[in-house]
Amino acid sequence: MRSISRMVGVSINTVSKLLVDAGEACAAYHDEHVRNVRASRIQCDEIWAFAYAKQKSVAEAEAAPHVADDVWTWTGRDADSKMIMSWLVGGRDGSYAMEFDLWSRLASRVQLTTDGHKAHLEAVEGALGDDVDYYAQLAKLYGTVPESAKGQYSPAECTGARGEHGIGNTDRKHVSTSDVERQNLAIRMSVRRLTRLTNGFSKKVENHCHALALYFVHYNFCRIHKSLNVTPAMAAGVSDTLHDMAWVVGLIDARAPKPGPRGTHKKHDGGNSN
Repeated sequence: MRSISRMVGVSINTVSKLLVDAGEACAAYHDEHVRNVRASRIQCDEIWAFAYAKQKSVAEAEAAPHVADDVWTWTGRDADSKMIMSWLVGGRDGSYAMEFDLWSRLASRVQLTTDGHKAHLEAVEGALGDDVDYYAQLAKLYGTVPESAKGQYSPAECTGARGEHGIGNTDRKHVSTSDVERQNLAIRMSVRRLTRLTNGFSKKVENHCHALALYFVHYNFCRIHKSLNVTPAMAAGVSDTLHDMAWVVGLIDARAPKPGPRGTHKKHDGGNSN
């Protein structure tokens, strides 16, 4: 944000306010318009980041706010249209899994696949009960970290995956989280705040949410997906128009408060006082 303020010659407070306005406008538009979407295959996952400091470093962080912590972004994505149906920023426990409002945006039953995180299973059973046709979890299996790599920034090698906790007549050939995990890479490449091992991380969780809202709406409504030749929103039937950033600016302007009536102006008589 400081780089942008220097490039365009405005105050960083102006840039920050514009981010807030854009994030709020995009979040409100998505919440209103992404409803009753027909989909058949949904994949869900969580992507990690942090605000101000990582959870393990909060105690040593200087002047850390009370909201400094790890931040997880829950996403639900249609594997066919590539549209991000819903997202939620918060923790990774069961309360956030229950708060994740994916179901209210779907018009039909779907085949749902998540990773092996237990909170997903509890949320699906709690939200849908027996009203879900297909649900499966895909748990990844990891090997041990080689001695030469210990202490370095490198995860253990993924050696395989297994399906578990299936509900309904799950079509096993579509049990996959590959699409939503590829999306995680796209997010990290596109949103500076989620780029690992940099100083671009969010300092405030509120601005983190606003930046993600702006990214998701731009991705859904303004960016043509290479494999579809249309935007994800167009592929999902949510929109029939290719939008651009000028449209996003219009969303911001539409939410701006209307100027009030001007006050009375008393003309100065121009006389000199003795």
